[in-house]
Amino acid sequence: MTILQHILDEHGFERMLSRLAHEILERNQSIEQLAVIGLRTRGEFVANRLAAKLNEIEGRQPDVGVLDVTLYRDDVRQHLKQPEVRATDISFDITGRQVILVDDVLFTGRTVRSALNALVDLGRARTIQLVVLVDRGHRELPIRADFIGKNVTTSRGQEIRVRLKEVDGHDGIDLVSIDD
Repeated sequence: MTILQHILDEHGFERMLSRLAHEILERNQSIEQLAVIGLRTRGEFVANRLAAKLNEIEGRQPDVGVLDVTLYRDDVRQHLKQPEVRATDISFDITGRQVILVDDVLFTGRTVRSALNALVDLGRARTIQLVVLVDRGHRELPIRADFIGKNVTTSRGQEIRVRLKEVDGHDGIDLVSIDD
């Protein structure tokens, strides 16, 4: 694996989260009916940070939850080993809510499709809006993000690596080559 480009450092990462929080508020007018739900694993940390930013701006924390989509994935049967299923932690009803679904990277769209299926099983949200830190293209399904931190053009032999303080000790986003 070779780093081809440093897309964002810690300072840029923080600015991007602030911008995304402001965009969410601008579109939704308030946080009264917002529920922020992050996809395991990195999406959950980004969701918590976005909720904290919304709290800084509005003085009120929206409900925050974590969604595990492992069993909803259409490729779960293709893997020989047992999939690692972790808990979904959503302690509020999403019915009638404006759900802000958060993930780190949007690629084929299959993870988001799985998340939409999982959310439908939990209730009928008024809206579901997708926030991603990076949209790298190569969609296999007709899915698009409502809020995008960065659009990055990639080839199939490249990946986006999102590093978060909570997991990696520091924040950053890199474009890497996986063909090495």
